[in-house]
Amino acid sequence: MVFEIDVRHLLSAIGVPTLVVYRTADVMHAAGSRYLGAHIPGAKVVELQGSDYFPYLGDQDAILDEIEEFLTGERQGPQPDRILATILFTDIVGSTDRAVALGDHRWRDLLETFYGVVRRELPRFRCVEMGTAGDGVLATFDGPARGIRCAHKVAEAVASLGVNVRTGLHTGECEIIDGNVGGIAVHTAARVAALADSGEVLVSHTVKDLVAGSGIHFESRGKHALKGVPGEWPLFAAIPQRAA
Repeated sequence: MVFEIDVRHLLSAIGVPTLVVYRTADVMHAAGSRYLGAHIPGAKVVELQGSDYFPYLGDQDAILDEIEEFLTGERQGPQPDRILATILFTDIVGSTDRAVALGDHRWRDLLETFYGVVRRELPRFRCVEMGTAGDGVLATFDGPARGIRCAHKVAEAVASLGVNVRTGLHTGECEIIDGNVGGIAVHTAARVAALADSGEVLVSHTVKDLVAGSGIHFESRGKHALKGVPGEWPLFAAIPQRAA
């Protein structure tokens, strides 16, 4: 009875927006779908690769994207990955004055040496370097205590170059986009770093709370407004182990 049903003469009477989606490798249904698309007025016909006949099997995203765009006029695409991480920002104190005093060539050599020293320390604390900007380094850790200890070790290591650094850390959810981290947590860490004194490792209250019991000691630096970040933030200086 199914094979005896023929509604081809009714296709031209369809007056609503129509989406026809088919798979190229499904030969029988592909031919029928092309016929539907050709005879339904204004129908949108989409050809997808593969042979999955049922839309809930195989490459579902391709079909869902087409349906979403047909219904809403746009498709969102894949959502960015989000991870919980401790973000570290560290940069050279007084870098502009130092660059002027040294000149371009010697300053560039110092920066390369500085980055080399920093990069020797990062892997020891299971850190992922996310990039450099100017005279600063952005890195992420899977634990805040390791981030703090790494920051102190970096400050100690670069001191042999006659370089002082300031560092800020914050823990929060980050977006991973094309291998880079972004989001409000990254901005917060940058704002914290900007408030750190020379040689200081400054952390948000989130970091301090997460490392309770680690043996790391802190000194309060009061509450601060972080540009572009809502609310006031209690900040704390992480004290090096030898000075605690």
